[in-house]
Amino acid sequence: MGFLSWVVLGLIAGALAKWLMPGKDGGGWIMTIILGIAGAFVGGWLGSLVGLGSTAGFNLGTIVTATVGALVLLLVYNKLIR
Repeated sequence: MGFLSWVVLGLIAGALAKWLMPGKDGGGWIMTIILGIAGAFVGGWLGSLVGLGSTAGFNLGTIVTATVGALVLLLVYNKLIR
């Protein structure tokens, strides 16, 4: 999957992560979307490393992998801010 695809996937993952983890965040939607993009890259990389997630194509597996990565980064970000 190309770089632009991961950015789009990260936007979706960031929105899903914000929806799944509501609450007052330091950066709001913009920071969550940035974390979603970073989470897509981190989740895709870690998922492919351990063989749990697919990084080929734009499908449900890649969305789940990216969203999990975004949730992890959002959780870490919230813990560091507080």
